[in-house]
Amino acid sequence: MEKKYLIINTGSTSKKYSFYEGDEKIYTAHFEMEGDSLIVNETTNNGSQKKSIDKDTYDNAVGLILDSLIENKIIADREDMDLVGIRIVAPGEYFLTNRFIDEEYLKMAEAALQKVPLHLSSALAEIKNVRKFFGDNMPIAGVSDTTFHATIPESSRYYAIPIKDSRELGLARFGYHGISVQSVTSKAAETLGVLPEKTIVCHLGGGASVTAVKNGQSIDTSMGFTPLEGLVMATRIGDIDAGAVLYLSEKLGKDFKELETYFNNQCGLLGLSGKSSDIRELIELEKNGDADSALALKTYVNRIKQYIGRMAATLGGVDLLILAGTVGERSFIMRERICENLEFLGIELDKELNNKSNGIDVELSKEGSKTKILVIKTDEMEEIAKITKNL
Repeated sequence: MEKKYLIINTGSTSKKYSFYEGDEKIYTAHFEMEGDSLIVNETTNNGSQKKSIDKDTYDNAVGLILDSLIENKIIADREDMDLVGIRIVAPGEYFLTNRFIDEEYLKMAEAALQKVPLHLSSALAEIKNVRKFFGDNMPIAGVSDTTFHATIPESSRYYAIPIKDSRELGLARFGYHGISVQSVTSKAAETLGVLPEKTIVCHLGGGASVTAVKNGQSIDTSMGFTPLEGLVMATRIGDIDAGAVLYLSEKLGKDFKELETYFNNQCGLLGLSGKSSDIRELIELEKNGDADSALALKTYVNRIKQYIGRMAATLGGVDLLILAGTVGERSFIMRERICENLEFLGIELDKELNNKSNGIDVELSKEGSKTKILVIKTDEMEEIAKITKNL
């Protein structure tokens, strides 16, 4: 008999669920904000439905999922499910391995919570809800967003602080978006027959990263100890001089907890433009002559280009550039700006094809381009499901 399992992916403002029987996905639910309201979109073999929900229902979404699965006769009762898989975003050597969640795991996660509260708290709350609605004996697989980056060499992993501090505190560059990178590189290998030796993956969503993949393994990535490092993101700061952090703390009178919120929620595109964290809105503002919105977009693109160059240097060239995430998949304007003037790396975009492509898997390299350019829709849920099933 095929295993029945639920896959969970929590974000800071949304939650996604998929229910599988064997390899077949037979139910999905997506909880998110729409305007000022909380909504859930549910899809079964009988079709889709959208409904408004309150905050309590959102917080206890697992209960709604259980009721829906029983109501739609997908499972008979809560005993009729074998396991749960959940995405975990946490730094530390412990989380470089996917494993089942037990008391030791929860203890390690609680310790990591101090380092990444904005990214891990929602997953821990979800684990508690799984146990509340499905019982303490339900096996839960922790699928880590850093596991794919376990192959990054020490020369790229450590910061230049005293090495004993790095080792004692478990402070290193762990990288994130590993599940997404694994998803799109697997799809690229299927599309091309084999994954090229030197591949660069740009995951460009609300959070954003660039990863160097050599012979299928991660060897460098832009995110670090937490998901704050690297690119300019929707509201996250990306790279900043450590001295500037100290200066900001002094001049703004913010303690480190306040700075954490500042760097995660008030910076990035939102901070630079002073108006929006949404690429689409910023492009419209730029068209209407808003200088700060134009600056935000230019800084965003410039940082991505810098990291593509860094990853090309790490790889010794580039055979394939993958653009993924909401911006990579849907914004032909940003794709063109990112690829502009990268011909020296063999990256030549077919602008006409690019302008016609939106939200689909497609090759966008110009005929004769040394480097292939692929847009690939990441499917983290499918990847989490595969890993959970293998565990």
